[in-house]
Amino acid sequence: MPHLLIIDDNPAIGTALELLLGLDGHTVSAATTPEEGLARLAAGDVDLVIQDMNFSRDTTSGEEGVRLFGEIRARHPDLPVILLTAWTHLDQAVGLVKAGAADYLGKPWDDGRLLTTVRNLLELAEATKTARKLAARESDGRRELATDYDLRGVVYASPATERALRLACQVAKADVPVLITGPNGTGKERIAEIIHANSRVKDGSFVAVNCGALPSDLLEAELFGADAGAYTGAGKAREGRFEAADGGTLFLDEIGNLPPAGQMKLLRVLETGRFERLGSNRTREVKVRVLSATNADLEAMIRRGEFREDLYYRLNVIEVRLPPLAERREDIIPLAEHFLPSGLRLSEAARRALLAHAWPGNVRELRNAITRAGLLCQGGVVSPEDLGLPNAQPASVASDAPLREPAREEIEQALARAHGVVAEAAAALGLSRQALYRRMEKYGIEVRRE
Repeated sequence: MPHLLIIDDNPAIGTALELLLGLDGHTVSAATTPEEGLARLAAGDVDLVIQDMNFSRDTTSGEEGVRLFGEIRARHPDLPVILLTAWTHLDQAVGLVKAGAADYLGKPWDDGRLLTTVRNLLELAEATKTARKLAARESDGRRELATDYDLRGVVYASPATERALRLACQVAKADVPVLITGPNGTGKERIAEIIHANSRVKDGSFVAVNCGALPSDLLEAELFGADAGAYTGAGKAREGRFEAADGGTLFLDEIGNLPPAGQMKLLRVLETGRFERLGSNRTREVKVRVLSATNADLEAMIRRGEFREDLYYRLNVIEVRLPPLAERREDIIPLAEHFLPSGLRLSEAARRALLAHAWPGNVRELRNAITRAGLLCQGGVVSPEDLGLPNAQPASVASDAPLREPAREEIEQALARAHGVVAEAAAALGLSRQALYRRMEKYGIEVRRE
């Protein structure tokens, strides 16, 4: 049951609020002085405070109420506080709301509005606590994943990418084929590298073949090798990629481009580990972990007779899907900062432009945009124009709205990394200096003016 604390020097008001809020299902306690109220808060287990702004020792300016609110906010930055005031002029109360008070109500208050406000604030506080617990668990899970597995330096922040990484790591030690699906440019080869790096054959070779980059008449020779004279221009015998990957991993990208004859041979290798080079009757045997990837709809290709159904089920023992960047937007800024050359930083407007773009080319397009920005940027700060994105807003007309509201901990961490330099911390958080100053004052973080 939520615990509410009333701080008001008028016992009659405290009693009235205790009765009203108690009938609504809340546990309520009351304090008649700021000192008593702070002591009750120090004891813990308070979910919301309703605080008077006018104490009998300070009836004209409300300074004691302001000081009390400041102490509550400094000691309990996340605790919802509702202000009660009998002032005719509410400018100071409005200013305190801007500084972090949840709401203010005039005396005499409206019972219905007060109850609705309390319920809404308690629901919001509970949702915030739940979100933080989930975020903490996600953070712990990411640290555990990075500690237990070799992620090949992958940069991510989204739950969607974490799910793909976790599945890839879980199946890495199982000697089964894995099909990695997703649009072009999403990082499918990186997932294959992660699977290999955490597999039982990690000390063997990792051999990648782009099946879409070679003509169909050469692709079979590329995979399985060829004896001298097997085709025009084959002056000497050559080893195929399967032989090169023996004892390791073979990654077949764009597997949907494999021609029918190659599909049949691949199926045989997956079933028996045996094959023949082109132009040879000698059967060779290899032990290779096969990973494949595609941006095509292989099931639709099967219906059209373009891809073997039996091969599809051999390849797709486990499917790891990488969603497009537009579906994991939390990854955009971390990836952009990872690709950014040393000494450069993204302006707030550039961050907004990156988040607003659809990224049809996915991570590959993002990397290219950041590479371009690194070449064109002047003054060390990347602008939207440097990125070359269509319809990017110029910095001069871009909104000053933050990308999201940073938590107190994020602000403190950003300031620590920036050694207290507000301009650098603001840039890292995607805020203007003025916006960061306002949030520092809101959370009671010491302000260092530049």
